[in-house]
Amino acid sequence: MSGLKKTVCMVGMMGAGKTAIGTAVARMLGVPFLDSDAEIERAANATIPELFAEYGEAFFRQKESQVLSRLLVGTPCILSTGGGAYLAQANRTAITERGVALWIKADPALLWTRVRHKDTRPLLRTANPRATLEALIAERDPIYALADLRVEAAEGLSVEAMAERTIEVIATRPDVLKRKDA
Repeated sequence: MSGLKKTVCMVGMMGAGKTAIGTAVARMLGVPFLDSDAEIERAANATIPELFAEYGEAFFRQKESQVLSRLLVGTPCILSTGGGAYLAQANRTAITERGVALWIKADPALLWTRVRHKDTRPLLRTANPRATLEALIAERDPIYALADLRVEAAEGLSVEAMAERTIEVIATRPDVLKRKDA
């Protein structure tokens, strides 16, 4: 396998592993890796929590859409998106037109073990963050299910094993993955 014909956008909940798995997939395929949250922070010269606190979620989502649109027209890559990016219809349309969405699905217990000790998740800064996480999952999973591809995260699988599983899923789409023999 060598490269991508279009950008693969990793979508899913915070803590699903979009960045870790995406980085490993990009390395294995020899393609660039980009993280939309990191690109937003670079463009705004502020962290995601700072942007939420200073300007609110609506402003952040607007900036997220702008950055996502810009990244989708570049060189095909693995693109990790923020947990809320795929919720906006305009973002889903842009991803479908210029790339492919790959949902990293993880169960609530696994997600909770990954996010419970982090204070970098603005949406979980509530009185009951676990209940908030479960409510977000219930709200978002039906939208993530619209993604073109899906890979199931499993507790105990290494990042490399998840990356290999993800590449197998991407390989089911000949319009996405370039093959060396092609």
